[in-house]
Amino acid sequence: MSSLPTPATKAGQDGLDALLAQPGKALIGLDFDGTLAPIVADPDLARAHPRALSALSALAPKVAAVAVITGRPAEVAVRNGGFADVPGLEHLVVLGHYGAERWDARSGKVTAPEPHPGVAAVRAELPGLLDGSGTWVEEKGRAVAVHTRRAADPQAAFEALREPLTDLATRHGLIVEPGRMVLELRPPGIDKGVALTEFAREIDAGSILYAGDDLGDLPAYAAVDTLRTTGTPGLLVCSGSDEVTELRERADVVVGGPEGVVELLRALADRIG
Repeated sequence: MSSLPTPATKAGQDGLDALLAQPGKALIGLDFDGTLAPIVADPDLARAHPRALSALSALAPKVAAVAVITGRPAEVAVRNGGFADVPGLEHLVVLGHYGAERWDARSGKVTAPEPHPGVAAVRAELPGLLDGSGTWVEEKGRAVAVHTRRAADPQAAFEALREPLTDLATRHGLIVEPGRMVLELRPPGIDKGVALTEFAREIDAGSILYAGDDLGDLPAYAAVDTLRTTGTPGLLVCSGSDEVTELRERADVVVGGPEGVVELLRALADRIG
């Protein structure tokens, strides 16, 4: 049986204690890339950790809900995670595009509003702006992401593109979300914090665990902090990365990437019994 880590803060310990005391009221919120799936150069090739599904299947029936909250389209996250038709994950929810899309395992369907028109506009202008930069564009339907990891100097390309991509996004009513060697252009007003808060309220969560690895997870961290102040205990988990230090500094528990996240999920399932 795996042992549970000791949170570094009292608030984190309170969150873990509440989860263990009433698991049936607990919400487990998880990022996908870098948290459930190792980061790879080509996002299309990202897949959930080999033991992620078994750990989730062991834990999910014992808690109120498991929600995967990702910037990817919901269908892509479901496919890359292998979440469909898995015994034990009948109540899994995937909140894609930072909550703009929702996939429910019970129905197998995605619900979503119409895409923001600015996404098509920036998509049309990106080729001219990125020509010769060595970057790669990921089509996300309701957003576009410019990856610099394949460039000759990924960090230099990332920094060089921040301002022009921000200008482009602003002209078309979008925002830029920076991440690990990626700049995502997407509509404003949606983020993982909003998605997590709304879903927590929907299920009347009594406690929340949220695990993430990148800058896009900071709004979810902030949401957990806010919920703590209003009486909902929470535990913040960082899927450790040397590329992003902000989450590591704010987390209650730091684990060793997706492998560590899987071990934590399995340890929780074992402890709850």
